[in-house]
Amino acid sequence: MAKLGRIEDRPTPPEVYNWKVYFNAFVATFAAVMIGYDSAFIGTSISLTSFKKEFDLVSKSTTEFNLISANIVSLYQAGCFFGAFFGYPIGYFLGRKWGLFISAVIFNIGAILQVVASSSTGLGIVYAGRIIVGLGIGIASNLAPIYVAEIAPPAIRGRLIGMYELCWQIGGVIGFWINYGTAKNIPEGHTQWLVAFAVQLIPGGLLMLGAPFLIESPRWLMSRDRTRSSLSSLSSLRNLPSEHEFVQREYLETEEAIKHERSLAGAGFFGPMQTVGRSRKLVWRLVLGMSLFAWQNATGINAINYYSPTIFKSIGVTGQNTSLLTTGVYGIIKLVGAMIWLLYLVDQLGRRSLLMIGSIGGAISMYYIGAYIAIAKPQNNPTLAITSSGRSAIAFFYIWTIFYSPTWNGTPWVVGAEFFPQHVRTFTSSCIAASNWLFAFLIARFTPQMFTSMGYGVYLFFASLMILSVFYVYFLLPETKQVPLERMNELFAPDVRAWNAHEIVMSRVRDGYATTTWCWWWKLEGRYCDEGG
Repeated sequence: MAKLGRIEDRPTPPEVYNWKVYFNAFVATFAAVMIGYDSAFIGTSISLTSFKKEFDLVSKSTTEFNLISANIVSLYQAGCFFGAFFGYPIGYFLGRKWGLFISAVIFNIGAILQVVASSSTGLGIVYAGRIIVGLGIGIASNLAPIYVAEIAPPAIRGRLIGMYELCWQIGGVIGFWINYGTAKNIPEGHTQWLVAFAVQLIPGGLLMLGAPFLIESPRWLMSRDRTRSSLSSLSSLRNLPSEHEFVQREYLETEEAIKHERSLAGAGFFGPMQTVGRSRKLVWRLVLGMSLFAWQNATGINAINYYSPTIFKSIGVTGQNTSLLTTGVYGIIKLVGAMIWLLYLVDQLGRRSLLMIGSIGGAISMYYIGAYIAIAKPQNNPTLAITSSGRSAIAFFYIWTIFYSPTWNGTPWVVGAEFFPQHVRTFTSSCIAASNWLFAFLIARFTPQMFTSMGYGVYLFFASLMILSVFYVYFLLPETKQVPLERMNELFAPDVRAWNAHEIVMSRVRDGYATTTWCWWWKLEGRYCDEGG
């Protein structure tokens, strides 16, 4: 496996970067295809005339339709919110592997309910299906990132967790384009809107088939006192014999870390909750991790994801197919940005720099769009063709996407998966995932009303929040790039600050390995190492 810009915190045998760790990470993060697809397709599906006719929505007033569309979207978010919390006991007792399998089963049940909906059943079964699908997605959004964080070597941890974001965007691209394809090629009717709902079963079915073949997390096995299985799992993932010193070192570090964490509050289901509740540092970390999703939603991303036709209509894009096409291009740009972020940016520039760059570029773009709508008033002056100023607004919308996609889109998930000790990680990840869905729920529930009452002010509102997020990240969020999971505590030590914590901690990590832990590696290469320091 090529290095591709990899920066190691320690000399690492090349066998560690093997196909097994990538394959297991991909299977787990494939859960995000379900999330991306469901987040993307629903906004355009409910805008189809065929869907509106099926459920007698054509005659509804704008206010009534806004309420119904907000309910369809936000019930899904509510399901995700509660599912994220259910992910904690499932992940704690059953593990990451079977937890992901269960999430896929629940997701598929919800998808089937939506597929059997029709004019005779009404929207009630759609609502129920959206809630159940949300439960499955909430569980997966909790377990998939932490599973990958626990199996990944530090040098490629950001990249592997980033596969979660890549899969999210793959699902999103399909979701954004599916209704354009059906609108162009399938006559208006029941089948036209049903296809997009039925496609949910493809990623859900693939995850259900793939999850049983995952190698269980060595850290979870260790936390359940299954030490022999933990060593075997770690050896398999690292593609090295269990007696190899690299494997033994990582195994012992994990064992010692878990012993220390247990000593803080004891083992058991409620131990992690007690550990977090009694530690001001862990509470602060949890607040930071959860608040990142508030700032992520403050960029306006979920307003765009769920109501993209409304967004483009406000800019001046008219016609159902034109709106769907414009939305599809937005999805492709997000996918390309996610790939660049995954392959290079997240492990090179780090988390802090990406977030601040994304906020500054995104804010400038949003301010331009808001100014254009305020001055040109495209909704009050409809035209058959988009004007040159309208095209510039669309260009800035895509520029906003270019800044957002490789920065805020996936980075909060990476940080949330890295921040916490093993003993509390499943619990804190459930809180972080739930916070994402809570903030997304609020945005999804009130976005139609915001556009009705605020107009161009919505764009100015999101742009201003992005500016504020720059200061938040700089002064409060430490860099986690390449820091071993067992050393995350040091980023919050009293003698460091957010803006210099990474440099100080990584200096200590390199010095420690250079003088003691990894002398065996240099000696194997015939190089001198003073083990006395």
